[in-house]
Amino acid sequence: MPEPDARIVACPQCRKPAQWRADNPWRPFCSERCKLIDLGDWAAERHAIPGDPPNEFDDLPE
Repeated sequence: MPEPDARIVACPQCRKPAQWRADNPWRPFCSERCKLIDLGDWAAERHAIPGDPPNEFDDLPE
């Protein structure tokens, strides 16, 4: 049962309701399973932050 002050959000992975509370170790996910699926998607590069690809010369001193 949700706490009265708990905010309910949709799990980013499965869209089920999840409680946004300090004692929810998986927030914003509903479970450890959904958190690990999302982590695997980042590791497999199925998720990406949009932007320009890095230039190979960006790290060289001027």
